[in-house]
Amino acid sequence: MTTSREIRLKSRPVGTPTADNFELASVSLPDPGPGEVQVRNTWMTVDPYMRGRMNDVQSYTPPFQIGEALQGGAVGEVTKSNDPAFKAGDLVQSFFGWREAFNAPAAAVQALDTHGLPPQAFLGVAGMPGMTAYVGLIKIAALKEGDVVFVSGAAGAVGQIVCQIAKLKGHTVIGSAGGADKIAYLKEIGVDHAIDYKAEPDLTAALMRAAPDGIDVYFDNVGGAHLEAALMAARPFARFALCGMISQYNATDMGAGVRGLIMAVGKQLRIEGFIVSSHFNELPAFVEQMSGWIAAGKVTWRETVEDGIENAPTAFLKLFKGENTGKMLVKL
Repeated sequence: MTTSREIRLKSRPVGTPTADNFELASVSLPDPGPGEVQVRNTWMTVDPYMRGRMNDVQSYTPPFQIGEALQGGAVGEVTKSNDPAFKAGDLVQSFFGWREAFNAPAAAVQALDTHGLPPQAFLGVAGMPGMTAYVGLIKIAALKEGDVVFVSGAAGAVGQIVCQIAKLKGHTVIGSAGGADKIAYLKEIGVDHAIDYKAEPDLTAALMRAAPDGIDVYFDNVGGAHLEAALMAARPFARFALCGMISQYNATDMGAGVRGLIMAVGKQLRIEGFIVSSHFNELPAFVEQMSGWIAAGKVTWRETVEDGIENAPTAFLKLFKGENTGKMLVKL
């Protein structure tokens, strides 16, 4: 038997989650059965979308269940295999995060070719966040020559990649983030105009100063006041890619709505929400492009790391306080 620890959902959050909504439990794993592998995770990810799965509502992905281990992206090493497709020592990627080790059918894990990158990069720049940035900017926002691009949550896991893709394609980029350290990071990766929304009394006015002639693309990770500012600053026929709205994730009601939405009519805006899992047909193109950009030194990234499975809830809660730059990860 192998001993492992895992994080379970103890209760459903009301409003902002707290540590009391989670519990740490120990389990014993038998040897893997026929066609199964046993994996020891080395890295796991926490992501804002996981907050929605903590509510007992139907959405694009099923809700987490009370008393069961949470789920999320992870990379790890096969320790035991009862399937010819894998051997001990193989690196794999899975959706069995929030636990130190697990047994699973071999078909539920994917062999990981790191292409010379650190394995955890496949939970960030070379994984779902990177692909989200790529799909949202290239396909959903239909980036085209001469666009002025506004990115909210620009120093986060997705935002940092959106900014860099737009810059390497020759666009003017405006990024919003909270705090001097994040603003410094945005300037480091080439953002033309970095807005510290925490220091701005009027976000719309700040965006108008940065883009006096308006914006053509808005990549939304935040919603709320950022979406309102983008509506006001948008040029005719601007395209909005709605990736996430972290400012709304802990709301207990529908809120007051978005002011200025009428601008979408007169300006003939295209506003489209998207979920990256609906665009996995773009994966080969993304992998080819991203690996080339990284190899050429055109894309870099930051990570914020918490150590130990017991600190996974802490890492998750920090997302909603803005206490991460780049991808938030847990090292196991």
